[in-house]
Amino acid sequence: MTRVLVVEDEPQLVRALEINLRARKYEVDSAPDGETALKLASANPPDAVLLDLGLPDMDGIEVMRRLRSWCRAPILVVSARNTSDEKVEALDSGADDYITKPFSMDELLARLRVATRRIEPVAESGETGIVTTKGFTIDLSAKKAKRAGKDIRLTPTEWHLVEVLIRNRGRLVTQRQLLEEVWGPGYRTQSNYLRVYMAQLRRKLEADPSHPKHLITAPGMGYRFET
Repeated sequence: MTRVLVVEDEPQLVRALEINLRARKYEVDSAPDGETALKLASANPPDAVLLDLGLPDMDGIEVMRRLRSWCRAPILVVSARNTSDEKVEALDSGADDYITKPFSMDELLARLRVATRRIEPVAESGETGIVTTKGFTIDLSAKKAKRAGKDIRLTPTEWHLVEVLIRNRGRLVTQRQLLEEVWGPGYRTQSNYLRVYMAQLRRKLEADPSHPKHLITAPGMGYRFET
């Protein structure tokens, strides 16, 4: 069973999430604050996290950063904060998705299903799943990345994005295709997601992120991966 950690200080919302998640066979842990969430995550590692940003003891961004230091589970922010800058900050800090309150329970559950599918291993037909460049190595099967001999942590969404590009290495992958495959059909126009995540990947993998040699942009069209 998929274990979901709900980090939320509104009791009525927590109850609604618990009922809906358990009805769909998820295991649920809930925490009303950041410290409790971190302790629960350490004791029972989650497969996904639903995270409010306005917690009583610490900002949700800090909770996310601390989780991301060791946890690869997808994190879906569920917050009343709705400005573009706040959404970008959350995504840049490691969030895999951002859901604004109030929300449809059906939409949240659909996004949760998409997020948990991203952590499933990708089958590489006839390939080892290992890609080596002059600067970094990516092992898709083992979900490991190294740059200059040092381990690089990628979030589940970053992994999914890299996997799609590597499966199509040398070929242009359109923005629409990437958005639909990584985030789902409802995101096909959200090109800002791609800009944020491609910038993150370049910072982590490219020797010179401002002049990438492997994660290439085709302006107005899409992206391609070159070895």
